[in-house]
Amino acid sequence: DIESAVAAIRSGTIDASFRAVAAPGRPLPEDVESVRVLDEPLQLLTGPGHALAGARSVTLARLAGHRIWMPGIVPGTEWAAYYDDLVAEFGLTIEATGPNFGSDALLDTIADTPALATFMGEHTSLVWPAGLGLRRIPVTDPTPVYPRSLLWHRDNPHPALATLRAHLAAPAAGHDAAGLGCRTGCLRADRSPTSSGPAATDPHRGSFPDQGRLALSW
Repeated sequence: DIESAVAAIRSGTIDASFRAVAAPGRPLPEDVESVRVLDEPLQLLTGPGHALAGARSVTLARLAGHRIWMPGIVPGTEWAAYYDDLVAEFGLTIEATGPNFGSDALLDTIADTPALATFMGEHTSLVWPAGLGLRRIPVTDPTPVYPRSLLWHRDNPHPALATLRAHLAAPAAGHDAAGLGCRTGCLRADRSPTSSGPAATDPHRGSFPDQGRLALSW
């Protein structure tokens, strides 16, 4: 979760982390900076018997009334805040019931349960047997995106960190700078960096990782 990632960044255990950081009421510490680097579109994953299985795409409004199963959502985390926003904005039914037994169990359940669907990131690569008949369906009007940011300590001198930030800050095709709604940025594509003020050395932080290799977390 983001608290653990921030603690690791501040202690010097890792150099940077990729996280959603826009959870309401939970600002980053002053010595941790962030820049939004990736808005990953969500897709709907259904089994062959689902009512929307034959759709080439679906709007968010059309998903109202359909059960979207997202096992493993932990209350209080940044991803829980993200899905709470989708529910509030569009009246979706997102169920976090049941334990999370991993992707294989999730895919089997979705394939065998016509009443259930789930969300999956567009860049998520999963392989499943052809017999499952699963469908990945783009969600549109608007497209929900999971907002990933790069977090780092403002005093971290690692030379590769600056290179990584410059690479990720390069303009991306299709990026929507205007943005939409949602407190957690669930429909926005704003990659403007957030600044935490003038740099100052934190006497409470640990040393930074080996300068030869970046230590990252997801």
